[in-house]
Amino acid sequence: MDTEEFLDIYFNRPIGYAWALFFKRFGVHPNVVTILSIVLGMAAGVMFYFPDLKHTLAGIFLLMWANHYDSCDGQLARLTGKKTRWGRMLDGFAGDLWFFTIYAAICLRLTFQPLPFGLGAESGMTWGIYIWLLALFSGTVCHSKQCALADYYRNIHLFFLKGTSGSELDNFRQQREIFHSLPWKHNFWWKAFLYFYGNYTRKQERMTPAFQRFYAMVQKKYGTDIPQELRDEFRSLSLPLMKYANILTFNTRAIALYISLLIGEPWLYFVFEVVVMTALFVYMRRRHESICQTLYQKYSDR
Repeated sequence: MDTEEFLDIYFNRPIGYAWALFFKRFGVHPNVVTILSIVLGMAAGVMFYFPDLKHTLAGIFLLMWANHYDSCDGQLARLTGKKTRWGRMLDGFAGDLWFFTIYAAICLRLTFQPLPFGLGAESGMTWGIYIWLLALFSGTVCHSKQCALADYYRNIHLFFLKGTSGSELDNFRQQREIFHSLPWKHNFWWKAFLYFYGNYTRKQERMTPAFQRFYAMVQKKYGTDIPQELRDEFRSLSLPLMKYANILTFNTRAIALYISLLIGEPWLYFVFEVVVMTALFVYMRRRHESICQTLYQKYSDR
């Protein structure tokens, strides 16, 4: 309840759970569901290439369906106990493949279209390479960092709330140790995943220097026996930021995408990511770093 937003709790998760029960009944492996979600999400991206309403609605339906399967696969894995390396790898890349296809489809759709606000009609200029540059900046500089930090803050919150068993608070050093401990033979794809996942955790750590200092102090001073007072205080300060972490993940992003497509101006989705989501990202990061700095000063002196 702390880290899930309204749409997930009352819409996506229940539908995902219903699908999980359905697939469990027929013995479908969670990895198959993840692959289906990838196919559906990429098919949604293809639909967004076409400007007509029929294809747009079909794409929205497919992307919502893909998201329900993305919610389903983890629940199905827990119901059946079928958790695999491939499952974690596929689940980690599923959303990336959706949005890569969506970005590419929008860029291909707009490349030869005139610039908005009548600029193209007056000058004869089309979007050309500019839409690709906007999408590249939106996806790599904005979207990637926003989702990585939001995911990290949710796992930090869960760590202080439930401990290591209730969170996935990984770190770069741990991931590199696992990477180097395995031979390449028979582990090529898993090691490749660990390498890129390690880089992902390093990016999260580099964006949160105040938290890293605070977390190191907590580990050194308390180990796994973190005082309940500290847990409760961290939760009370972190909880108001979870709504921003949720906004920066999927649902709000998808709604903005749907609106931009329905009004026939898909480039507005990239602007939304660059302007609105980046503003929330900066605010959330500053607030969280300030909280960690305050707690560090308070508990390091005890």
